[in-house]
Amino acid sequence: MLLVDTNVLVDVLEDDPEWADWSIRQLRAQSKIHRLAINPIIYSELSLTFSTVEVLDKTLDDLGLVMIEIPRPALFLAGKAFVRYRRQGGQKSNVLADFFIGAHAAVSGYPLLTRDTRRYAAYFPGVALIAPEV
Repeated sequence: MLLVDTNVLVDVLEDDPEWADWSIRQLRAQSKIHRLAINPIIYSELSLTFSTVEVLDKTLDDLGLVMIEIPRPALFLAGKAFVRYRRQGGQKSNVLADFFIGAHAAVSGYPLLTRDTRRYAAYFPGVALIAPEV
């Protein structure tokens, strides 16, 4: 199983001029190795750009993505990591979703396909990140 971060899916769905090709290549390559998955947090973030749940579900199905639940230990870890982030001076309040995603990958032992590695690497160093070379 491999978690696919929201930013990778948005690249594809919005045909991002800079990142769509990379994201499409990665989704194709990783689908040959792993089952591609999202969790409810990623689903919720994606829902912002869809008019109905049916259209979103069909799109996810077309992309070969399954939705998996976040285990309770990952929810706990996400909260602890977010508290650490805030105590270390983190000012952004809209990043809690990243902590849920990172904790889910960490607790479940899933690699994460993402373009946003900074927070994941800092707070979940054991997670294998599949990301562009910077």
